[in-house]
Amino acid sequence: MPDFRQLKHFVALVTHGNYARAAVALHLSQPALSRSIQTLESSLGCTLVNRHSRRISLTAQGEMVLEHARRLLAASHALVEAVKQVDNLEAGILRIGAGPFPAAALVPRAMGELIDAYPALQVEVTVDSYTALRQHLKDEIIELFVSDVRELHNDPDIDITPLPVQRVIAVCRPGHPLLHASKVDFRHAAAYPLAGTHLPEIVARGIRRDTGRDQALSIQCDNFAFLLGLVQYSDALLMAPSDALMQATVSGQVVELPSLSAVITQHSAYGLVSRKGHGLSPAAQAFIARIHTEPETQSAFGPV
Repeated sequence: MPDFRQLKHFVALVTHGNYARAAVALHLSQPALSRSIQTLESSLGCTLVNRHSRRISLTAQGEMVLEHARRLLAASHALVEAVKQVDNLEAGILRIGAGPFPAAALVPRAMGELIDAYPALQVEVTVDSYTALRQHLKDEIIELFVSDVRELHNDPDIDITPLPVQRVIAVCRPGHPLLHASKVDFRHAAAYPLAGTHLPEIVARGIRRDTGRDQALSIQCDNFAFLLGLVQYSDALLMAPSDALMQATVSGQVVELPSLSAVITQHSAYGLVSRKGHGLSPAAQAFIARIHTEPETQSAFGPV
């Protein structure tokens, strides 16, 4: 049977693309690395690597072993971290993910409380779309994530805990032409670029219907800071959860369009997402407890 050392060597070889770079990263000689890979292939009874002059490629068996090896190594690392944290939560590393809008306010507030309580805790946060975060979760790169969950409910491999609904509002830059209109609806908004993150289909479909556009968004980006900057420096409009926009609206960086906000029917659908059947580390549990103590801002329009 292969051992973890051989699997680690195999993953490093694939990551670095050739024996020379992988050997340097592993602090091994090239012959020693080559023997380790050959031993792994022998134990599995198949060829994993096609050897070329300056690079390697994987066989079909190699692709399969790579997927399992990454998960096994991640699980082993997670086990070590969880054991460390049993007696000392600050001894480990917490790796989580966040969608662009939760990363703007909800997650930083909860994380701030956590690191104030445990200042020596190491934290890594990945901000990405919910589709990318789901893959990171399954690859065990992250332990859990907070994002829109509308398109995740049919995934049998994950557990979802819904979080309070945040009202979605529409904003523009100060001085935007629409601020001079007595009433603004989607027909008026359709005359301007609409910016946003990667949208669940139910939301995109509603925007296409309401604006009469073929495409829901003119500009799509999963970086909230970019979207906020874009709105400040152009006539683009942004619709986002009110908690994510609170600081920007209070400071006057952007201005709400109340009549357009009033006709928005799809609001936030945040959820905590973790792997089904997997326990969470003490640090992850402490983070979740703080997410659940965040103030609830229920939408006046009801849940999604």
